[in-house]
Amino acid sequence: MRVLVVHNRYASAQPSGENKVVDQEVGLLRAAGHRVEVFERRSDDIAGMSPLGKAAVPLLVPWNPAVRSQLAARLRTSRPDVVHLHNVFPLLSPAVLAACADAGVPAVATLHNYTQVCPPGTLQRDGRPCTECVGTAPLPAVRHGCYRGSRLATVPLAVSLSANRRRWWSGVERFFCISAAQRDVLVGAGMPAERLVVKHNFVPDPDARRSGPGTHLLFLGRLAEAKGVRLLMAAWDEVAASGGVGVPLVIAGAGPLESEVAAWAAGREDVRYAGLYGGAECRQALARSVAVVAPSTWLEAFGLVVVEAMAAGVPAVAAGHGAFAELVEDGVTGLLHRPGEAASLAACLRRITARPDRNREMGRAARRRYEQGFSPAVGLERLVEGYRSALAGRTESLGGTT
Repeated sequence: MRVLVVHNRYASAQPSGENKVVDQEVGLLRAAGHRVEVFERRSDDIAGMSPLGKAAVPLLVPWNPAVRSQLAARLRTSRPDVVHLHNVFPLLSPAVLAACADAGVPAVATLHNYTQVCPPGTLQRDGRPCTECVGTAPLPAVRHGCYRGSRLATVPLAVSLSANRRRWWSGVERFFCISAAQRDVLVGAGMPAERLVVKHNFVPDPDARRSGPGTHLLFLGRLAEAKGVRLLMAAWDEVAASGGVGVPLVIAGAGPLESEVAAWAAGREDVRYAGLYGGAECRQALARSVAVVAPSTWLEAFGLVVVEAMAAGVPAVAAGHGAFAELVEDGVTGLLHRPGEAASLAACLRRITARPDRNREMGRAARRRYEQGFSPAVGLERLVEGYRSALAGRTESLGGTT
């Protein structure tokens, strides 16, 4: 197949699971013989813009006419079978949908978060779940300054959501939801159920798998409130106060809470803050883990680190909501703690480390779960199936109007 992937890359200063997923899907398709091209913008480029250019970025978030004409020209030249949309914020905008319509090319879109119903895409405010904007005008998001704590920064996202909601819902043949939990939320918010299909992200088979009991517990990801970092610190303090669990906690990542995490970990023998790992370091750290800890306070749409742990034969301790509740089978491939409760998380950390034999059983079950649902072979099959379904739906729609 001929595929054009459209993506606004997130800033490289912080880890992005979405960037990783896009790159892996492009590589998977190309390795299978499909012709894949990429039309992208990079958030890193904003720093090099002129002051006028930077000032114009928020104004172009709801609609970027230059992107529409550039992408339409690219589509007429390359003539792909399908366009696969990922992130369009802030430099691409929903104008990409008009470009696809201009060129007569069907579009599919992977929904990596909840931006279709929530301006910042997190369904969270002040560290708690929030659905005030779901199914209605996103005025509460502006009032609360939900994007980066700023009302002004939230306005372009809210305007884009309001102005382009119906354009998204009518202009995309298939939406790929990355979990059933995410799909349920979006259908409940009024998105067209017939266009929403579940297509889990896949993870490449790692070059390193766990071979022993593991040497540490691992938090790997963005150091942000929504990822449960403060919750983990509170739970770990509780664990330490009762004598610890015999292995240290390693925290790897970057983000707004980096200085707070570094200060908390400083001088402790039971905690190590490792900073931002590269790809090879991530895989090695996973393979040496007793368990991966994913205590997100927001409703994760997927949870890539949990599946990466599965691939390495490592169980997870995760919050029992959102996609984690379908990824982790409690007591079989890992443990689920009560969301937002430090005491519950601390109890799970004790349980996952208390019995090495049971932990190894969970690791083996996690690896089997990966092979059955999240391997490259499964990912390729579901991806191509989604493209073909979109093409068939487009042909049927066009046939119905003639």
